Amino acid sequence: MKKFFTPLILSVVLLCSCSSSNPLVLHQEKKVAAQVFAQIPADFYPRKLTIVSAGDSLTQGVGDSTDQGGYLPYLKTMLEKEKGITEVDFDNFGVTGNRTTQLLKRLKTPEMKEVLQKADMVILTIGGNDIMKVVKDNISNLQVSDFIKEKESYRNHLSQIMEAIVQENPNASIVLVGLYNPFSKWFSDIKEMDEIVADWNQVGQSVITNYPNAYFVEIEDVFLNTTEDLLFTDHFHPNDKGYELIAERLNETLSERVIPDLEKNPYTVSTEEN
Repeated sequence: MKKFFTPLILSVVLLCSCSSSNPLVLHQEKKVAAQVFAQIPADFYPRKLTIVSAGDSLTQGVGDSTDQGGYLPYLKTMLEKEKGITEVDFDNFGVTGNRTTQLLKRLKTPEMKEVLQKADMVILTIGGNDIMKVVKDNISNLQVSDFIKEKESYRNHLSQIMEAIVQENPNASIVLVGLYNPFSKWFSDIKEMDEIVADWNQVGQSVITNYPNAYFVEIEDVFLNTTEDLLFTDHFHPNDKGYELIAERLNETLSERVIPDLEKNPYTVSTEEN
């Protein structure tokens, strides 16, 4: 028993003497380690954003007097003022008159697949022409039930569009711009159209919730709650001011939610010396 205790006591004395001889060494090492591995701010390395804009005439920019792509030039200017962004490049794939089925076909072409694979973000404007098709197909006897039936087709097609994008680039952020009622100012007595647009926007929001990298941007109220003329001479598409307001609403969502989410994957920086 005596032989066991003696080396044990000596070991404890040696450990105590080692730790007390320089009590600041371990504390200093921990402090240095904390400084080395502190998270680098996401905007420390300014980045370039590549954005694919796809969809209908709102993406093409019909009604834009400058013929530069509707909301795109406004949004580009706003984004490039954001801290941490040096440049924003847009690939515009807007086509006048496109419905969800037509956009879905285009997303599967080699040209669009290639740009989707390189995109940081995809912005979609789609669905307005799906609503207009219901109007045209039932113009002589238009019923609310016609829109309800087609709304489910819109849901299915929009889900397929999302899947097509995710399949090419699961890391890209996807932003769906909501629908607005262009007839609200000129035919304010037709309240059903406001309700129909609101219902279709709810469908868009419900589809978006199934994808962690997807976002919905509402613009319906921009055109509904205003005394300002925001429509082009065709009384359907936005004018320059209308596109600018769409860009502002988009920029709010992108700067507050989308870009911060993109930056959650910090740059990996090696602190080891070669």
